[in-house]
Amino acid sequence: MPEYYPFNPEPRAAQQAPPMNSCDAQFHVFGPTDVYPPRPEAPFNMPSATIGAALKMHRALGIERGVIVQATTYGADHSVILDALEQAGPNYRGCANAIVLKEREEAYIEALHNAGVRGARFTFRKELGVGLSPKEFRLAADRLREMGWYMKIQPEKNGILESVELYENIDTPVLIDHLGRADADLGVADPNVQKTIELLKKGNFWVMLSLGEKISTQGYPWDDVLPIARAYIDAAPDRVVWASDWPHPLSKSPPPNDAELLELLYRYAPDDAERQKILVDNPAELFGFER
Repeated sequence: MPEYYPFNPEPRAAQQAPPMNSCDAQFHVFGPTDVYPPRPEAPFNMPSATIGAALKMHRALGIERGVIVQATTYGADHSVILDALEQAGPNYRGCANAIVLKEREEAYIEALHNAGVRGARFTFRKELGVGLSPKEFRLAADRLREMGWYMKIQPEKNGILESVELYENIDTPVLIDHLGRADADLGVADPNVQKTIELLKKGNFWVMLSLGEKISTQGYPWDDVLPIARAYIDAAPDRVVWASDWPHPLSKSPPPNDAELLELLYRYAPDDAERQKILVDNPAELFGFER
C-alpha cells in the first residue's frame, strides 16, 4: 500500500469564524486496523484519522455539522461510519458508498438509514475498485429513490464527461464532488465546468466546493480555482456546498491546515449572505438538518 501524507494534526481557527450551524459536507473517518480492517485491495488507509481527530478539526474551525462519507478503504463494510455517527451525535449525517447497495442485504441498508445515512457515493475512479456496472448503477439509483437518499458523484481524475451520461437524466438530488474535477488550466472554459453548469441549471444537481488545493496547478493560494468556484456559485447559489475532504486521502504533498481551506471558501464567496447559504442553508436542505 503506497504511503501518502497525513492530515495536519494541529488545525487552527480561520481568520473569521463561520456562521452558526456551518456544515462540512464531506469528510472521511478511519480507525485502528484491528477494529476496522480495510478490504485487501484497498489502495490506502489512514487509521489515525479517527472520528475524534475529525471532531477536533471541526471544533477548531467552528464547524458544528458534518457529513461522514464512507471511504473506499472499507468497501461495503460501514462499521466505521455507524460508530462515528453514534459518537458524533445528531448534528452529523452519513453518506454510504454505493457498493453497499449491491453487496449488502436490505436490513443493513435500513440500519444505515436509521443511523443517519442520507446518501450514497458513486465512485468513478476505477483504480479505487468499488465501481458499479451500468446495470448495477441503474438498480442502485432506483434504490436511492425509494430510500429518499441523494446521489453523490466522485468523478474520474479528468472530470465528469466520461461517465455523465449515466446520471445526467436522474431526477433525484445529485451532488457532484470536487468542483467536477475541473482542469484549472482551462478554467471556466473547461468542458467539465461547462457541463456541470448545464447540470446545475436542471434544478436537482448540486456541486461541492472542495479539493481546490489539489485541482489548482498554481499552488497556494490557489488563485486559479477561484473563477471555477465562482461560476458555480453564480449558476446555482442555492445548490452549492463546501467540504474540507479531511483527512485529504491520497495526498502526494503535505495537506494544508484545514482553516486555509475554509479561508479559500471565503475568497470564493466574500459576501456574508452567500457564506450563510453555502455553509448553513444549502447543506441543511440537502442533508436534512434543521433550518
